[in-house]
Amino acid sequence: MADSRRSRPAESPTRPDLRAAVANLLAQALPDGGRIGVALSGGRDSVALFDATASVAAAARCEVAALHVHHGLSGNAGAWSSFCAALCAAHGVPYATCEVRIARGTRIGIEAAARAARYEALEALAREHCASAVLLAHHADDQAETLLLQLLRGAGPRGLAAMPSARLVRGIRWLRPFLAVSRASLDAYLALHRLNYVDDESNADHRHRRNALRANLVPALRTIAPGYPGVLVRAAGHQAEAAALLDELARIDAGPAFDGSTLDRAALRALDAPRARNLLRWFLRQQEARAPSSARLADMLRQLTTARDDSHLSIAQGDVELGLHRGRIILHRPASPRYVREWDGMSAVELPHGTLVFAPARGEGIAARHLASACVTIRAGAPGERLRLAGRASARHVADLLREAGIPEWNRTGLPRVYCDEALAAVACAGVDARFAAARDEPAFALDWRPRGGED
Repeated sequence: MADSRRSRPAESPTRPDLRAAVANLLAQALPDGGRIGVALSGGRDSVALFDATASVAAAARCEVAALHVHHGLSGNAGAWSSFCAALCAAHGVPYATCEVRIARGTRIGIEAAARAARYEALEALAREHCASAVLLAHHADDQAETLLLQLLRGAGPRGLAAMPSARLVRGIRWLRPFLAVSRASLDAYLALHRLNYVDDESNADHRHRRNALRANLVPALRTIAPGYPGVLVRAAGHQAEAAALLDELARIDAGPAFDGSTLDRAALRALDAPRARNLLRWFLRQQEARAPSSARLADMLRQLTTARDDSHLSIAQGDVELGLHRGRIILHRPASPRYVREWDGMSAVELPHGTLVFAPARGEGIAARHLASACVTIRAGAPGERLRLAGRASARHVADLLREAGIPEWNRTGLPRVYCDEALAAVACAGVDARFAAARDEPAFALDWRPRGGED
């Protein structure tokens, strides 16, 4: 393989203060210091970030580890990993790597798939090394290009805000100290410190939209807007402020209608269309749902505000669904798959969507003698099943019992049922059939259903 490493001449007209940029952001985000990870690909930008971070880490009371994602998209990926390992060894910095495989021909495109896999791998590496923050090398030119790409998508203020300098996601801070630093300044830093790096040949592939924009549009923008990329970085900052104000408006509009996980749809009905769309976007973001397109959001809003209170509403959005239950908008997972588990006396049975606990009891629950004398299975429900509760003259539909118990429609079929041989003995959250119920003081097992997140 041809040596793809590059170094710059020592001459540099100015001394770019990249180290101060890193130190300032660490002081803001981690005033007490801690363990941090630096995303190190081996390319120009990440090598500059690695060197600047390693230089200020001690003063910032931070322990540094380099995190490298081996994506396998290039035949040179192995050499890049070796380069990063050698660089870390020379600096005495721990090096962690994770290999991922990107499926080609994905619906979202290889760029988006690679980006998602990279962030997932970086998060896993950060947790493995107990890092509370991960530093990323995106700079001002990247920020300007991101704004342009979002503009071409027709994005709103949140998209046009491009990348935040600091963001907390699932307990890990993602920090970008170079967002106000130009690519030219990074080049000057590399030259000043005589730093080697590797080239990713995919950066020259104009089939990727960002590369095409960088090669064809950015040179023209530099000609007509001498302040590029700084002017677009400033514009992204203005959009970030606008997005923050829209979030604050949504919080005001939500008020007590939002309980932290569900939203009273009356709040949407009380607003005009732009504010209702803003509130719905905000609600979806609070639940970490994928952002819908403008057309999709408008259709969601129409369905959620016009559906009858007793209607069955299920709106797919990414890997979750929106539904209505007693006037409240709820995000939930799709109905649980069919399942069958045999029970052989264990205290807890793991199911695809939760755990069914058999708690020893007396006088309540399923009589132990019935469980001991039958083949006991736990399954999802079937339409039309009935249960006759103790003290009731007739059996009732399980669906009616669960509705009265406040169980949303989409969770009713998946709730675990206990069968003795082929007879329905009990349904979690509904009760025990009188034929199998324990008499007073009789040894029994009470059912305790513990759903995973997103289930009721």
